[in-house]
Amino acid sequence: MIQKKKLPVLGLGTFLLLGGSALAQAVDTIPGMPPVVDPKNIYTETRAGNLNPEVAQDPPRIYVPNLRSNNVYVIDPQTYKVVARFKVGKSPQHVVPSWDLRTLWVTNNAEGTTNGSLTPIDPRTTQPLPNVAVDDPYNMYFTPDGKSAITVAEARERLDFRDPHTMEMQGSVSVPQCKGVNHADFSIDGRYAIFTCEFGGYLAKVDTVNRTVMGYLKLSGGGMPQDILTAPDGHKFYVADMHADGVFVIDGDTFRETGFIPTGVGTHGLYPSRDGTRMYVANRGSHKIHGPPHGKAGGVSVIDFATDRVVANWPIPGGGSPDMGNVSNDGGTLWLSGRFDDVVYAIDTTTGATRKIPVGQEPHGLTVWPQPGRYSIGHTGILR
Repeated sequence: MIQKKKLPVLGLGTFLLLGGSALAQAVDTIPGMPPVVDPKNIYTETRAGNLNPEVAQDPPRIYVPNLRSNNVYVIDPQTYKVVARFKVGKSPQHVVPSWDLRTLWVTNNAEGTTNGSLTPIDPRTTQPLPNVAVDDPYNMYFTPDGKSAITVAEARERLDFRDPHTMEMQGSVSVPQCKGVNHADFSIDGRYAIFTCEFGGYLAKVDTVNRTVMGYLKLSGGGMPQDILTAPDGHKFYVADMHADGVFVIDGDTFRETGFIPTGVGTHGLYPSRDGTRMYVANRGSHKIHGPPHGKAGGVSVIDFATDRVVANWPIPGGGSPDMGNVSNDGGTLWLSGRFDDVVYAIDTTTGATRKIPVGQEPHGLTVWPQPGRYSIGHTGILR
């Protein structure tokens, strides 16, 4: 297993200071969670170039899990070339940075079997280490205090809390009304997470401290929620829905639906810009789980966080199937897998211009590394 090295937690102290005066008291977070620097913007520490010195030594790479070819392709973002590839477990879904930023975990959920595993990757060497047996890890998150990994056992309708380093089980939360549980994000204080339930149109709210289900919310339309992202204020959530073709807006604290933003066909992945002002929305171009290649409706929408309005649309030239990924360290490139086209898209975040890099069969939740920030809450690298 990788030798762990604790990274320094960067922050601005107990109070948010602007112009020499304290404007807002620190958020009362769960014990052990790094402080929230700005209560109005949880993404201040993921601004462009804000790499931890330890992480900055990791070579820049794009790690692409290919669901059907059971391998990971590694792309050099400077040359746009595949520079390595290696086998992992069966059905790799996502590449997930650990809370301490020192391991990248490939979630191999072994669709239809009980042979699930996690493949750790050392981001310093870019090489894989031996697999760790884990039941049905479709996706993975980390509690904001860093004390637990949460493997999302989608087929089991279960959230497994595990030791974040050894992956030994700590306890489980059953979510029987959350069919197809898969994606999540956390409140500003770390006290709860909201999970999406792909098959049934529900959301599940989970108490991360007491490990209990706080309730379920049925979305008013659509019925196939995918990715979810916390707004900069840490209280509002955005939910991509592949059938509704847009993003539902949720008040996380009261757990109610407050709005809807139309984007494009097959709305799927959500990623914040490096300056925390915009959200990139991947529209997969199809309502099908296994859609056709070169979907004419495939593209990216850009939503302004302040107004909740779409301010740009970038269609994939020749059609495509943008799925999941992340933003480069400098904020200039949005990297997304082309799920049904066996490619990766590198999209210029100023112009929308797109490059395509061929990869393996059915690429899914790629991650960009290294990324700015203090700690990871999981998925394809949602950092804070």
